[in-house]
Amino acid sequence: MDMHTVVVGTSGTTAEDVVAVAREGARVELSPAAVEALAAARAVVDALAAKPEPVYGVSTGFGALASRHISTGLRAELQRNIVRSHAAGMGPRVEREVVRALMFLRLKTLASGHTGVRPEVAQTIADVLNAGITPVVHEYGSLGCSGDLAPLSHCALTLMGEGDAEGPDGTVRPAGELLAAHGITPVELREKEGLALLNGTDGMLGMLVMALADLKNLYTSADITAALSLEALLGTDKVLAPELHAIRPHPGQGTSAGNMLRVLAGSGLTGHHQEDAPRVQDAYSVRCAPQVNGAGRDTLAYGRLVADRELAAAVDNPVVLPDGRVESNGNFHGAPVAYVLDFLAIAAADLGSITERRTDRLLDKNRSHGLPPFLAGDAGVDSGLMIAQYTQAAMVSEMKRLAVPASVDSIPSSAMQEDHVSMGWSAARKLRTAVDALARIVAVELYAATRAVELRAAEGLTPAPASVAAIAALRAAGVQGPGPDRFLAPDLAGADAFVREGRLVAAVEPVTGPLD
Repeated sequence: MDMHTVVVGTSGTTAEDVVAVAREGARVELSPAAVEALAAARAVVDALAAKPEPVYGVSTGFGALASRHISTGLRAELQRNIVRSHAAGMGPRVEREVVRALMFLRLKTLASGHTGVRPEVAQTIADVLNAGITPVVHEYGSLGCSGDLAPLSHCALTLMGEGDAEGPDGTVRPAGELLAAHGITPVELREKEGLALLNGTDGMLGMLVMALADLKNLYTSADITAALSLEALLGTDKVLAPELHAIRPHPGQGTSAGNMLRVLAGSGLTGHHQEDAPRVQDAYSVRCAPQVNGAGRDTLAYGRLVADRELAAAVDNPVVLPDGRVESNGNFHGAPVAYVLDFLAIAAADLGSITERRTDRLLDKNRSHGLPPFLAGDAGVDSGLMIAQYTQAAMVSEMKRLAVPASVDSIPSSAMQEDHVSMGWSAARKLRTAVDALARIVAVELYAATRAVELRAAEGLTPAPASVAAIAALRAAGVQGPGPDRFLAPDLAGADAFVREGRLVAAVEPVTGPLD
């Protein structure tokens, strides 16, 4: 486990902390202020529990069964039962990083002091995270309203010592055995605590935060690969001039154009060859790269705004207010997060689409301005990168299907009490698939564009210093350059890892300076 420690206070958390806990194994601690806030809110719940008047979530049933007043002797059983019955997920297991983000974000809300759980419940979540225990959570079970109910329930079940979980060694065992092996005492839930563990948008938010981190790298990587393709196609960099983008002042567009211009600085391939080819201007996929990449960047900025608001939020129902009232609310509805998850999938699909169009242009001898067909060593004997583009096109087609929004759907549940839901969990799951595909799509363009630039260099033309640095780093990573046909899948997998791990950006920044 990483020894970095994230301290959870009362005022939310940051995207960086979510990634550190979810992906890097950072340890988690509750701040003294959080422990104090937890205890103060619990005192309010205990006082209400002692009164004869029914209070939703404290002394009543849930959802469509909220009208039943629950006697004192049955309340602990009620809280256990809601966890057990709601842990009804099905399908493949959800990734470890998603489950860790889910648990950490639920802990963040508990620590706000608005949920009314005891400090020991919150501490148990921290202990489970720190022990590297990951509850088994399944793909299906959340409608994105009343929280990510089934996923959070499977996590809560682990806290109770029930169900299955994965240990730090990767072996799935009964949760009770894992807790005992790490000296963690299972929680015995009291009034409101079962409900408080389930009622949040934490899964969809965690996936949003991680998608934003991945997409930030991919958009910068796509600016680099677009610049490499422009260079390989002997295009003009005049369309990247700052004064052109200043008169259409979308921030992302200017950023992407600036990144491309820095990558192309010093190139001997750009802006000098239009007279030798029957074209007045470059194709849209080349010329409009900053406009498309930039619009996606602006979508990311909106996504970060929504994520930051959610990271500062306390999502539960009912909530304990500072004046001591416990009030029902609808803050568990996932619409704000669901919309932006769908929006990001649309932007990612369009980035994949324009990226594939540049790759196809590089491979077509009728449009590549002198490059060999399919960038093959001996066209006809060799097929070159023909099928690499097929693979890329298949993933673009899949991304277009994934861009169909989930958040426009709603299936009523809980006997029509929950009659409009967000489907935000589904939006998050398909965005993760889309982001994964986008990394591969950008990698195929990188593979094609670097090969094409090397072929131009073999003709005596001088690539940009940043292009040379990118090619050198890619080749050093074991991804081969031009030549006769070979088993292509390993090279494409290597290019994928090179992009997804941020090594492409790292390779050019010593030449370009920091890219945005």
